Order: sequence, then structure tokens, then C-alpha cells
Amino acid sequence: MTDASTPLSTGAPVSLAGAAPGRAASGPAFAPPGGTVHPRDSSPDHPCSVAALGTVVRDYVAKLGSPWIEGEVTEWNVRAVGTFARLRDLEGDAVISLTIWSRVRDRLPKDIKPGDRIVVCAKPEYRVKSGDLSYTVSSARHVGLGDLLENLERLRSRLRAEGLLEPERKRRLPFLPHTIGLITAKNSDAEKDVLRNAELRWPHVSFRVEHATVQGDQCVPTVLAALRKLDDDPTVDVIVIARGGGDFQDLLGFSDERLLRAVAAAQTPVVSAIGHDADRPLLDDIADLRASTPTDAAKRVVPDVAEQLAIVRQVRARLASRVAQKVQHEIAHFDQLRSRPVLRLPERMLEDRAASIEQHLARGRAATERRLARGTTDVAELRAGLRALSPQHTLDRGYAIVEVGGEIVRDAASAPSGAAATVTVARGRFAATSRGEVADGIER
Repeated sequence: MTDASTPLSTGAPVSLAGAAPGRAASGPAFAPPGGTVHPRDSSPDHPCSVAALGTVVRDYVAKLGSPWIEGEVTEWNVRAVGTFARLRDLEGDAVISLTIWSRVRDRLPKDIKPGDRIVVCAKPEYRVKSGDLSYTVSSARHVGLGDLLENLERLRSRLRAEGLLEPERKRRLPFLPHTIGLITAKNSDAEKDVLRNAELRWPHVSFRVEHATVQGDQCVPTVLAALRKLDDDPTVDVIVIARGGGDFQDLLGFSDERLLRAVAAAQTPVVSAIGHDADRPLLDDIADLRASTPTDAAKRVVPDVAEQLAIVRQVRARLASRVAQKVQHEIAHFDQLRSRPVLRLPERMLEDRAASIEQHLARGRAATERRLARGTTDVAELRAGLRALSPQHTLDRGYAIVEVGGEIVRDAASAPSGAAATVTVARGRFAATSRGEVADGIER
């Protein structure tokens, strides 16, 4: 690149009015507006104007065309009209601002993000009125992931494989912690935001603050030391690690593997309140709760006393209403029961029951009497039948029973002549001697 102080020829001399005496009349490569001093020919007595300087710079920058530039994306902010980004030199601290209009953005890769290493074709433009230098991008492509993000992605994958990013591993925060541990920079806005908002929500909240360096080489060691102190304190119920955002590189300490594993192994729940949504550090994924800002952390860690009192009042009001409704319902139910005849005239139920019992008793007595009468008749009939069939009844009619040798005589041949016989009559028995069978002498 030609130095800005080197004359750049346009191929034709240009005469300048008011040029310093003794100078050649040939004009510079980029001439200022007519009648003004060229910056190259300026002097204390003949200074150039701002417009003249701006015009020369604009024309010089325009000669650069649209160079291809390689660097690492540090910012990538998407808006409706376009994307505004910053590209940093790979080896130094030089940074340029890029503008990608929406019509060009649609042709670019969709996955460009901070930390990516890219090559862009950008046209530099110097605006004379504002004195701003901008680079309008017409094309861009990946060279490869930036080293930082590539390492972070590998670490994220390793932690995920170990299960440290699983939601089931995260612990619930206590509803009302007795003491809150806070790790942040000394006298920082993050510290003030957490303390102020927490005390506004719950005035009696207690804090134990451990100050640490939140960026640079001492970030990880000091944050680790503070974390160990607070985790070893049995009175601390939750730990908040807070920082008020910052550049992507400033937050790298909160993606350090040593810190991440210490947070995962802590016995006390940890809240990450780094406050950077564009480039979230890995601490946000490891912590038990992620807060978008330190203020949000204060709101998530302690309840709002006014809100809790309002909830208590609402619950008490609902409880009183439910109790009143229940009492009214029971009173109405009791009145309904009292209005029933059985309770309004309880003796009526006894009278009805007594009448029913008397009716059943009368029916029982009548049925019993009928059964007894029928039984008496049946017994008399059976007695008469039995008497008619009784041998005694036959004897009473004049018949006798003759036994010979203990056997009843049914055949005259069974009582031969001279056989001793026993005769049973209606009243008693007597002995007799058989004279043998006689001829039938019954007159007919």
C-alpha cells in the first residue's frame, strides 16, 4: 500500500489556486475542491479545510477497491436492515467494523457467529460529512472455526458426554435462603445490583460476599478460591457468580474447565449471572440456574416479600371464603334435615312403628290360633284312626287273641287237642286247654 504522504498521480496535472510560492503547478493525485489548499501543500499560514482533507481521504480510500480481509468475528449483531459486525486481526489487536446489508446477508452462510474465522470482501467507504470509515461487505465465507470457539465446543461436547449438562443433575434453589454467597468484582455494578435488588425484594436477606477478579489471568484462580470458601460455609444456601457482561474474550474465564468442574462438584446450588446473552459462557450450562443479568439473579434467588404477602392475603381470603361457603352449606343441609317429617315430629315415626308392630302381632296371634285349631283337629282325626286300628278296640268288641306256645293261633290246626292256650280278652288274660278242631257250626 502506498503511504498517504506519497503523491498519487491521476495522470493529469491540476493547478491549485493559492499554492505556496516556489511549488510546482502540477496538482496532487486527489484534488480538493477548487479554490482550497491541498492537504499536501498546507502550511501554518495556508491550512487546508476539513472538507478538502475529507475529500482527499475519500478519494484515496476509494482507490483501494474491495479487498479480501481475513480475521476473527468478535461481534455479530443481526438487525432488520442488516448485520453489524466487528472483525479482529488474527495476530494483533486491530479491529474494523463491518456492515452487511440485508440483501447481501441472505447470500452469506447462515451460521456465522462470534469466534468464527472468516474471509470477507469489503469495500471501504469514508464519509466526508461524518468522518467515519466503514466497510461494506459484499461476500463472506468461513475459513474455519476460531480457535477459541473450537476449544469451547470440544469442551462442551466432553461435558455433555459426562452428563454434566443434563437438566436432571441441576438442583432446586431453596425458597428462602438464610445466607446468599456472592462472588463478583469489588465495588462493581454487578455487586450493587444483586445486593440492592435482593434487599428490595426481601429486606432481611443476608449476604456473604467474596470478591474476585472477573477477567484476565487471575479470574479462574480467584473465583475458584471464593467458590471453595462459600461452599465450605454451612450457613450459605446458594452461591451467585455475577459479572455485568463484557466482551467475548473477557468472559473466557467462565468457560474454563477447572471452574466448570468445581461448580459441578459443589455441594451448594450455584447461580450463573454473567449477563451476556450473545456469547454465553459454559458456566451458564453447568450452573444449577442461569440468570440473564445480576439483577435477574437477585429476583430468582429471593422471593418478593410484597408478592408473598399478597399471596398470603389471597390464600387467607380464599380460605375464609371456602370456610364460609362450607358453613353455609352445612347450615342449609341441617335445615333441610330438620324440615323432614321424621325430625319435625319424631313421635310420629314411633307411633307408626308401634302400629305396624301391633298389626304384625295381631296377624301372628291369629295365624298361631289357626294353626293350633288345625293341629287339634288333625290330632283328633289321627287318634280316631289309630283307635280304630288298635287291637284293644277289636278286643273291646268281644274278640280274643289265642296264643299257643307263645304264637298267635291263626289256624285251628295250630291248637291240637290238649294244647295249653292263653286267651287275651278286652280285660285280662286266662288259660285254656284246646279240645281240638271242631266243625264250623255257625248258622248263616
